[in-house]
Amino acid sequence: MLKLNLIYYLNQLFSNFVFKGNLIFMTTQNTFSVSFYLRADKIDKMNTAPVFMRVTINSERAEIATHRRVDIKRWDKGRLKGINKETQELNNYLASLKQNIFTIQRDMIDRKELITPEKIKNRFQGKDKNSKTLIETFVFHNLQIKGLIGKDFKSATVIRYETTLKHVQEFLKEHYKVDDIYLSELNYEFITSFEYYLKTIRKCGHNTALKYIGNFKKIINLAVKYDWLPRDPFINYKNRLKEVEREALTQEELNTIEQKSINIQRIEIVRDLFVFACYTGLAYAEVAKLTKDHIVKGMDGKNWIVIRRTKTDNKSMIPLLPKATGILEKYSHYPKLATKDELLPVNSNQKVNAYLKELADICGITKTLTFHLARHTFATTVTLTNGVSIESVSAMLGHKSIRTTQIYSKVVEKKVSNDMAALLDKLESDDRRMKVEKN
Repeated sequence: MLKLNLIYYLNQLFSNFVFKGNLIFMTTQNTFSVSFYLRADKIDKMNTAPVFMRVTINSERAEIATHRRVDIKRWDKGRLKGINKETQELNNYLASLKQNIFTIQRDMIDRKELITPEKIKNRFQGKDKNSKTLIETFVFHNLQIKGLIGKDFKSATVIRYETTLKHVQEFLKEHYKVDDIYLSELNYEFITSFEYYLKTIRKCGHNTALKYIGNFKKIINLAVKYDWLPRDPFINYKNRLKEVEREALTQEELNTIEQKSINIQRIEIVRDLFVFACYTGLAYAEVAKLTKDHIVKGMDGKNWIVIRRTKTDNKSMIPLLPKATGILEKYSHYPKLATKDELLPVNSNQKVNAYLKELADICGITKTLTFHLARHTFATTVTLTNGVSIESVSAMLGHKSIRTTQIYSKVVEKKVSNDMAALLDKLESDDRRMKVEKN
């Protein structure tokens, strides 16, 4: 085998030269071509056939599956005929595969490697001895962060990456009909197709889809850092989260919920938990784990909640307002608390949000009541609207950056703008009425 490779290498080397006497003249380079064709022996009942890529070097060939099928009637000279979006995407995909082959060839030339069609095929498919697969890399990453739970990562972070891995596995089966692919096969088309899959098949919203893409990108960054992937497929990918308007209850809506007489105990408990969150800004996870140890005396001699956020591990320090204190006192002797240190009876997040929908119907609230809406209400209606500085609100919410809190200030600005617009209409209406009466 070594002898054959040496002969091939010498042929490659000297085929570019011709000898005339004592002079050596360079001739044309070795032939190298990449083309696409249909496997006619694999035509199915829908009259489609798989597209294969052929790499040819000096009459030697290697065939590579593209994992795409096309209507044989629409295939013409290595391309799909037509001008619709599907046709353009397929032809762009084939063009990107061809470009990858030429990139591999250039890299092998730079490294002074012996170039054969089979070696190019193996490099393209990631079958080198040091090659890694996408799922293999994903599992490696997830096992690493699992081992760091409680040190560098939260269990919620692991769950997020496990969910992303599940989506990637399902996408591979849905889109490529495979269980795994080599890292070297990843490209721009893979990323955009995964985004499309998340938004259409998985029904994810724009921002949710991009969060999964962000998790996926971290896996790719890991592969690049370990030199398992020679190029970053995200280099040309750009997308932005859409700014989401944070909805909150008005003071009138909050008063309605507080004052509503409720005879169903489970709804009453959820109402109290929701109102408690409206006056503390705590998320569901913090309310669920709240114990007596989290209540401390502040420098002002009053009770404060001091707790670390489950999501970010940032410390939140919140003075207990009278209405929040009243709810804690109401349940101070509640018989169904899990432990004697627990302060509030909290159901699962799923049940709480389901009961909040019932509460909204009972109170005539048209906004979608979720537990997190209480946190928004604390930030806007309870604090910022009443003159509490954005720095203080940011500290109480446990935000890493004040820029996160500024989202809520925009809500307040919009409310002020709407209120002033209503006032202007009223003043103009009064002015017109006075002119009419004067005339």
